Amino acid sequence: MPRSVEDHVMFTAKHGNWKVADKLIDVEDEKIARFLARVGNTVNSKIPEYLTDVMNVAGIMSLAEGIDGDLTKVIVSLKSPGISRKLGALVFEEDKKLKKLLVDAARALLVRLTLSRFVPVDYPDGLLKEVRVVFPFPDDHVNFTAKHGSWIVVKRLIIDDSTPKVDVARLLASINETVTLKLPAYAGIDVNGIEEWFGPRKKVKKSEIPSIVERYLNFQPSEFAPGFEEHARVYALRIALERIGLSLDVPAKSLEKYLEKKP
Repeated sequence: MPRSVEDHVMFTAKHGNWKVADKLIDVEDEKIARFLARVGNTVNSKIPEYLTDVMNVAGIMSLAEGIDGDLTKVIVSLKSPGISRKLGALVFEEDKKLKKLLVDAARALLVRLTLSRFVPVDYPDGLLKEVRVVFPFPDDHVNFTAKHGSWIVVKRLIIDDSTPKVDVARLLASINETVTLKLPAYAGIDVNGIEEWFGPRKKVKKSEIPSIVERYLNFQPSEFAPGFEEHARVYALRIALERIGLSLDVPAKSLEKYLEKKP
């Protein structure tokens, strides 16, 4: 990105009926944090529809609706081998290695869909929905750029008839990973403190899941992110799930490897 480019954060998407374009140039930390939160919410809301060529997303949504109980029971169910078998039947792949990559993505999608019925999984800032700036490209595309101090990022995909939908999902997941990494710095979220709240990282047994869920339920976000409490609560959920061996976010790397290895 040329040095002459102004400090900014920008997200644009133009594909079919999906048209959104917004750019933040008033780059105060709080405003960057809230813009990033809206980007994260937006890309997570669109990932499922771009996975429909490689997995039965409607079936995963139905599976999510059928998982019930208190939060501990729900999370234990999401971790169970039985769920893995059900997800294996819902991905459109026979090759074992490729199937595993898709099941990884499908499980993360299932986790987000299921838990959204019980606890907040999105940030409280809403979605980007409007076209507020001129699209940077006439072609269909998804584009995320940022320049602020030493932080420079460009994540972009020009979409044509030959672009697999799952490649769009990969880029959206990658943008979400950037948001997850950068938002705490601008929102003042003490991620290290949240990590410490859940104790040392170690392999968690099934019998230990209730205690991690209890730590999440007792989490006091105001101690870790004044002014961004609900954002911190999402990070607490993310970290609690990571301890258990689950992911709140569809992994871009799994989709990237799938695209690399798929004949």
